[in-house]
Amino acid sequence: MSTKRVAVAGALGRMGRTVCTAISKADDLELVGGFDQTDAGRPLADVVGLPREAGVIYDDLVALYDRAKPEIVVDFTTHPATVSVAREAVLRGISPVIGATGRTAAEEAELEALCRERGVGGALVPNFAIGAVLMMRFAAEAARFFPTVEVIELHHDGKRDAPSGTARLTARRIETAAGRGEVPIHSVRLRGLVAHQEVLFGGEGEVLTLRHDSLSRDSFMTGVLLAVRAVRNHRELVIGLEGLMDGLQS
Repeated sequence: MSTKRVAVAGALGRMGRTVCTAISKADDLELVGGFDQTDAGRPLADVVGLPREAGVIYDDLVALYDRAKPEIVVDFTTHPATVSVAREAVLRGISPVIGATGRTAAEEAELEALCRERGVGGALVPNFAIGAVLMMRFAAEAARFFPTVEVIELHHDGKRDAPSGTARLTARRIETAAGRGEVPIHSVRLRGLVAHQEVLFGGEGEVLTLRHDSLSRDSFMTGVLLAVRAVRNHRELVIGLEGLMDGLQS
């Protein structure tokens, strides 16, 4: 069985470290290096505490791509660094799996066009939790039956962007499914939270609440690994994990 070569951008952040650990434990994936602004040149396995060798940490993105030669890069940097991470990857035929948020509509459109032009599969995934993907699917279905809806997203106080990418994608899918105007989104940033979202639908004499809670960053790893394994099967940018879930095994 051939293994896929994977790099992680933002490797020493909270999500990056969790992703590195998950990839390192997967028999069909090989972690070949990480991108971060600290500890450059040190073995990634030593810094993160991984069970096997995983290349080194680079503070130069081009050097990571050209020397470590990944097929896929998982991106948990921040905006605007995420724009360069994906663009430089696609130009080299490397598939980006993007968990970083904050990308503008114009930047998203540019990445879509570049992936299509180069024939490189990519994934832009606001939320890797399987439950969050199902919540968005159920919300789109419920939107056809309720006249009013609002979204409340709650995250830890270190999250920079508001509203979250998950909330914006949820609202977009509700708007499309029901042919309605802009869905209101409310953002909460509070210490102690991880990632949570409620979609509240109101009708005559009733309220339907859809809620998803990620209680630890481990909740995202099933989706990250799914995206890494599936992204090279595509030749364009896939928005949201749902477009990659056909291959998910329970």
